[in-house]
Amino acid sequence: MILSTTTFQAGQPIPRVCTCDGEDRSPDLEWSEVPVQSRSFALVCDDPDAPRGTWVHWVLFNLPADAVQLSAGVPGRPELPSGPRQGVNSSGKIGYSGPCPPPGAPHRYYFRLYALDTVLNVSAGASRADLDQAMATHVLAEATLMGTYGR
Repeated sequence: MILSTTTFQAGQPIPRVCTCDGEDRSPDLEWSEVPVQSRSFALVCDDPDAPRGTWVHWVLFNLPADAVQLSAGVPGRPELPSGPRQGVNSSGKIGYSGPCPPPGAPHRYYFRLYALDTVLNVSAGASRADLDQAMATHVLAEATLMGTYGR
């Protein structure tokens, strides 16, 4: 699978609008070359460079199998109109929480998209750990996109 965005170049800085210093708006995402057996998608964004361990910025799952993109600015609601559900991030909030690192070297932010062979029976508000457990035996493919942000 291939995961991309028009918001930033892979490996390059994430724009301020997508961070806590801007509008905290999620970037647009597109994916392609998905397995034909896919029944849903899940998305996680995290920062492995956070001082206290990996910080989860976004948990989104049960995206429909025919989805090929997410528009920028996904609202922070537990359930979205077409059925996808959002979990809690490390801030304890539902939905996307943009990069907000402490001053210093830029951090890396990984957007990971998973193609799954099922629709997950997981409630909105689930944690990353809940999602990982539910996906454990259902991942068909994974695509990763990394951007950076520093203050």
